[in-house]
Amino acid sequence: MNIHFIAIGGAAMHNLALALHHKGYQITGSDDTIFEPSKSRLEKYGLLPPTFGWFPEKIHSNLDAVIVGMHAKADNPELIQAQKMGLTIYSYPEFLYQQSKDKTRVVIGGSHGKTTITSMVLHVMQECNKKVDYMVGALLEGFETMVHLTNENDFMVLEGDEYLTSPIDLRPKFHLYHPNIALISGIAWDHINVFPTIENYVEQFEIFIEKITPGGILIYNEEDDLVKKVAENATNPIRKIAYKTPVYKVENNKTWIETTEGWMPLQIFGAHNLNNLAGAKWICQCMGIDELDFYEAIATFKGASKRLEKIAESTQTVIFKDFAHSPSKVKATTNAVKQQFANWKLLACLELHTYSSLNPEFLKEYQQALDAADTAVVFYSPEALQIKRMQEITEEQIKQAFQKQNLIVHTNPQIFHEFLKSQDLNQTALLLMSSGNYGGIDLEELKSWIVS
Repeated sequence: MNIHFIAIGGAAMHNLALALHHKGYQITGSDDTIFEPSKSRLEKYGLLPPTFGWFPEKIHSNLDAVIVGMHAKADNPELIQAQKMGLTIYSYPEFLYQQSKDKTRVVIGGSHGKTTITSMVLHVMQECNKKVDYMVGALLEGFETMVHLTNENDFMVLEGDEYLTSPIDLRPKFHLYHPNIALISGIAWDHINVFPTIENYVEQFEIFIEKITPGGILIYNEEDDLVKKVAENATNPIRKIAYKTPVYKVENNKTWIETTEGWMPLQIFGAHNLNNLAGAKWICQCMGIDELDFYEAIATFKGASKRLEKIAESTQTVIFKDFAHSPSKVKATTNAVKQQFANWKLLACLELHTYSSLNPEFLKEYQQALDAADTAVVFYSPEALQIKRMQEITEEQIKQAFQKQNLIVHTNPQIFHEFLKSQDLNQTALLLMSSGNYGGIDLEELKSWIVS
């Protein structure tokens, strides 16, 4: 098949392009700019567009399909040309469904934890030598791409994102997958630029449950009140399985989980991650993995990229990087690190970077999110507000929202970097939480300074 990608450089899109290339498809693509690591990975396989920009002449009648990414606009010249020619146009999730409609689809949804749970499932499948197709939102150790597609595998494991599908399809992505086996890890209001009320946001998960195929399975986190409510209120003919955080203990900065075979040490930590583990266990069991095989495999799981990822460590200091940015994720991650390093100081830094986190009306959702930190820092860039064309927020608004005594607020990247370097990090866990980069912080320099 000949497939053309409009906006091929996105994290998800370029991985799908690579997966289809490995499957034997002929791939072309366009984008107005492509950053690393997408650029190098596309170039390695000869898929990097020779010139950046949009070129309607790339759209021709020999194309079997055009896949349009969320980065493209509705008035994209290539998209308009494809529409004029009556070509088959897919969004990213639509195409994944087409590739998996004859397989058993396993979809992991939730406001938080979905990448980690999907990663856990894939790690266990790999350790148990069970081959599956997949799409996950982070590059995993031992996996070359975030998307893998075959003709022969029976299962397709999909991370189910609730954000919009494409510029011409404003449905949440996970509404398009029609799972046979589904999981919801948590519901916490997010993406307020798309879902202006929490009721509207919760409704998307109700629709997701309705999309489960008749006779399918819903696995849900019963410790989340909203998840429990939408799961128990669902009336479609499906089997429901509830899960909760297993019994665990922390000794000498090490987490142990109680199993039927006794206590087992883990590479991961934090109550939220152990809750994720419980959900992953049910998914794997529904996919035919024995419980003891699951425990043996999960013991070697180190975590998904950028999800409580340990980036540096010395005898007296440890640094973690985490993608956390929503209030529920920030609170869970901060609490997890403090529990794991109970006898150490916790310096927790959060960058407000997303549309939701920079919205003055949404800021109040962060109340008590950083309470577990001994020292809490919030960083945001006034330039980011200008780029997003949002109203200014003040240091006082942030302090009022977080309700954290002695909260430190930084808006200048250089001053924030100097602040970090000035800290006594003896017996300290440094936690950097952001979906951005703190105005261009050099993590390699920070790591070398910490461990020197």
